Parts: sequence; structure tokens; C-alpha cells
Amino acid sequence: RLGSGRDLAGAAEAIDGDSIRLLGEELRLDGIDAPEYRQTCRDRAGGEVACGRQARRALAAMLALGNVSCTISRADRYGRGLARCRQGEAEINAALVRQGHAVSYGAYQAEEAEAKAAGRGIWATSFERPQDWRRSHPR
Repeated sequence: RLGSGRDLAGAAEAIDGDSIRLLGEELRLDGIDAPEYRQTCRDRAGGEVACGRQARRALAAMLALGNVSCTISRADRYGRGLARCRQGEAEINAALVRQGHAVSYGAYQAEEAEAKAAGRGIWATSFERPQDWRRSHPR
């Protein structure tokens, strides 16, 4: 099990829209929920948008800019560390919600409201909250 309050820093890769691999450990970005990789959304014309893939691409693009530092608060039920990650001064968790690539899972309500009001990312589509999508699409 991962200890809480641990810090990790280095180059990371995106697993999906809200999970990364850092120094060989799988971390889940705490307080946010991105569309699942296979999840699609609908644009205003009713066309399918690969919003789960877009979320992963957005996170991968951020991670490609340089090293990240993450603070792990606790482990989730799958044993992954729940982390808040930064790149320089920018918090990655907040940025993903602000850009409309993830919804708030409690901690980022202001960023979600901003993205929704501006119609950014998934807020420009008709979508199912990731938590609800997972319920109706079990692995």
C-alpha cells in the first residue's frame, strides 16, 4: 500500500484522462473525474465525439511539457495513489477541469463552473458524467 503524504517527481505518462504513471506507480488525479477512454459524447449536431480519448490527449500534452511533482494523499480502493500533481506553478488536476476535460469530483467546483459557463471541452457536448457512464458500461 502507498503511504499518504508522499511526494513523487519526474516524467509522467498519461494512462487515461485522470490517471498517470510516474516512476513506475499508477496514480489517480484526486478530486477529478475524466470521461473514460472508451466514452463518447455527442456534439450539438448529434455526432459522436471521442471525449474520453480527447481527455487522455489533453493530459498527455500537459505531461509532455516537462516533469511533474505529485503529492499522494491516500490510496483508492484499487490501491492507486490519489494525487494532486503540479507542473511548475500549474496544478494539473485543476487545469483539466478548467479546460473541460474532466468534471469535479468534489474539489474543483469553481473550475467546473468556469468550464461549463464557457462551454469548454465536454461542456460543448452532451455527455454522461463519467461515474454514471461506468455504471452503465461495466468492464
